[in-house]
Amino acid sequence: QVQLVESGGGLVQPGGSLRLSCAASGFTFSSYSMNWYRQAPGKERELVATITGVGGWTNYADSVKGRFTISRDNAKNTVYLQMDNLKPEDTAVYYCKTLIRRQDYWGQGTQVTVSS
Repeated sequence: QVQLVESGGGLVQPGGSLRLSCAASGFTFSSYSMNWYRQAPGKERELVATITGVGGWTNYADSVKGRFTISRDNAKNTVYLQMDNLKPEDTAVYYCKTLIRRQDYWGQGTQVTVSS
């Protein structure tokens, strides 16, 4: 079955960096786009970044452009989110997601807290 497992969250000071990882299994990873979403307390879940399966086309929310970088290693079935120059408003639970045959699959999420 499809499984997505995020890791790498934590507490970081403003201006700091974190790298999130999402390990995938149960499907042909390189064939599917992968996405990072986040959900802050009291807010709706929002799309942060997307990367296609082949070719690695990427897209970002305006709020993270120039600070976050999505990448993938198809040999390791893993997608990453490098987050630099973090701000308190980046505090949220971060999820990876993929869409396979019209069904969404989500990981369990990893907490990112940006605070001094």
